[in-house]
Amino acid sequence: MRVRRISTALAGTAAMVLALTACGTAEVGGGEGGGEGGGEGGGDTITIGVKYDQPGLGMQEGNAPVGFDVDVATYIAGELGYTPEQIEWTEAASANRETFLQQGTVDMIIATYSITDERKQVVDFGGPYYVAQQDILVSADNEDIQGPEDLAGKTLCSASGSRSANNIVDDMGIDAQLREAGNYSECIQLLTDGTVDAVTTDNTILAGFASQQPDAFRLVNNPFGEERYGVGLPKGSTDRCEQVNQAITKMWDEGKAVEFLESNFGETGFEYEETQPEIEGCA
Repeated sequence: MRVRRISTALAGTAAMVLALTACGTAEVGGGEGGGEGGGEGGGDTITIGVKYDQPGLGMQEGNAPVGFDVDVATYIAGELGYTPEQIEWTEAASANRETFLQQGTVDMIIATYSITDERKQVVDFGGPYYVAQQDILVSADNEDIQGPEDLAGKTLCSASGSRSANNIVDDMGIDAQLREAGNYSECIQLLTDGTVDAVTTDNTILAGFASQQPDAFRLVNNPFGEERYGVGLPKGSTDRCEQVNQAITKMWDEGKAVEFLESNFGETGFEYEETQPEIEGCA
């Protein structure tokens, strides 16, 4: 796959990130829709769950979420026949994504939602629309941690409902102390005040946080594994899954996916993929 390197750092404030963790629904955000829409709308509105506290991916600004996932969601909704004004946004934290889909709280979730066999037992997935990798974020002055093997004996934070820390401790067998937080904004605060030594999750998520305060944090930039971001759907949504996959393919073919990546990560230094990942079949 071809990746693009952009070296400019985007400065900001971590405090703003930590403050913007409101929940509930909001008006449509700043993403670009998919034009006229090539699918059949399923009603007057569509409810989509996204993150509200992840810079570059899903971040609430004022009354609307913005970010790469929001742009992707808006495009897909457009291809399903919904205008941006027909989208109702809901915050979907890592811990409640399956529950929201099972209970009908949302119609779909596009929230750095990695496709796993375990999750596919209870929900359906379209996509993936992007493949990220896992990485580690540490304080800017921490030179001891250069990869997952250096986390032995360290305190590691990950969000509830995410498997990132388990990938290191259980799958890789590294003896790190785990600290679970409600979301990644809380992990960033724990890293800031020295309660934890590192935060681990997808490199897309960590790059967004690092860009907010580059003098305070360092992305280890030693990625491992892969996280296939899927569009979460209620179990049994085979037809909708196929429509979503068609929309994802069109989004990449038209260059919209790279456009969304550039607009959200172009000034962060994050090396994003520019090639469409292979779409999985709908069960």
